[in-house]
Amino acid sequence: MSVRKLKPITPAQRFRVVNGFDAITTDKPEKSLLAIKKRSGGRNNSGRMTARYIGGGHKKRYRIIDFKRNKFEVEAEVKSIEYDPNRSAFIALVEYTDGEKRYIIAQNGLQVGQKLISGENAAPEIGNAIPLSNIPLGTIISCIELHPGKGAAIARSAGSFAQLMARDGKFATVKLPSGETRLVLVTCLATVGAVSNSDHQLLVSGKAGRSRWLGRRPRTRAVAMNPVDHPMGGGEGRASGGHPRSRKGVPAKGYRTRSKKKSSNKFIVERRKK
Repeated sequence: MSVRKLKPITPAQRFRVVNGFDAITTDKPEKSLLAIKKRSGGRNNSGRMTARYIGGGHKKRYRIIDFKRNKFEVEAEVKSIEYDPNRSAFIALVEYTDGEKRYIIAQNGLQVGQKLISGENAAPEIGNAIPLSNIPLGTIISCIELHPGKGAAIARSAGSFAQLMARDGKFATVKLPSGETRLVLVTCLATVGAVSNSDHQLLVSGKAGRSRWLGRRPRTRAVAMNPVDHPMGGGEGRASGGHPRSRKGVPAKGYRTRSKKKSSNKFIVERRKK
């Protein structure tokens, strides 16, 4: 993993930091695993804008990712590490011994030609998907299921990882990327290793147009609006003070919005740090 700082031959390139893409081995995706990805532009079925600041962007095709890793005890070989425009992490194309190909989230250090396997008997090596009951304590893990068989839900973005802290009965204690400590059923699968592309957080886009390429339209600051448009709008001159809040009036910093009646509260051992 590396990043490159460009020579400032244009104003946009003066501060731009780009990904080195050292880990990427091909720029041609597997056609059988591509799907059409339609755009909404932030509009609903009657054509009304319901989500602001969405629109435009480069055309994409969705890569069908295997988050379930449910082809147990069948060995797979890593054929390529690829870029995915739909996520921050890199993806890996794997081919099973029976000829089936699937995309998975690539872990840091995954190499072309490496053999992967998922199941209870898999060794705790990078890229293998194993139930939490069979992973050694202290192991760095990612792509963790919250419900057995439902597919990976936690630690899927670039560079993210969790740590298996303890096991007690049918629950394992996992420290999540947010800092929260949570109980997860030991029958849930997790992949050994941290997610690839850990340098993603170091990138600097350099210009506003790059956001437009990603389908993000300019965002208006709340304090620049009128009182009719936002609780933080209006005032004489550059009005300061007041409390940061959403358009609906919900405080934005430090205010807890999680429901006290949420059924999964009992699985949270320690909340994330503020």
